[in-house]
Amino acid sequence: MAEKLAPEKRHRFLHNGQTVFEWDQTLDEINIYINLPPNVHSKQFYCKIQSKHIELGIKGNPPYLNHELTCPVKTDSSFWTLEDDVMHITLTKRDKGQTWASPIMGQGQLDPYVTDQEQKRLMLQRFQEEPSVACLCLQLNAKTMTSTAISPSSLRKHRTFSIEA
Repeated sequence: MAEKLAPEKRHRFLHNGQTVFEWDQTLDEINIYINLPPNVHSKQFYCKIQSKHIELGIKGNPPYLNHELTCPVKTDSSFWTLEDDVMHITLTKRDKGQTWASPIMGQGQLDPYVTDQEQKRLMLQRFQEEPSVACLCLQLNAKTMTSTAISPSSLRKHRTFSIEA
């Protein structure tokens, strides 16, 4: 069922009218796709993934990307591959479910509406993947309405709930 909530399309990061990379995200991962230049042997490409930094390019040349990441990643489960003239970088989010507005700090940020849509899609995907969520409790106050997921174990600890108006 979670497959239905996979990203519908990739986001594009443009610089001077040229696509630098495309990207999408799931609950667990950020995927970055970079079209490779022609006539460069695959062994000449490199990609270094650190917790909050990424660097990639062609060996012996200045890096194509050398930037801080928006959020930390798990380096032991992040990786990159080359397929059909595309470098595919999979970054495993350190904080599952966190919505990223862009993989690169300060570059190609999604607009607030698209970020909100991404957050809703990821939240729905999370609820579908985590069947242990027993109920959705609404906390109301005069100014805002927020929702909080309560697991069965939390429900046993908190037997009474109040609604403030």
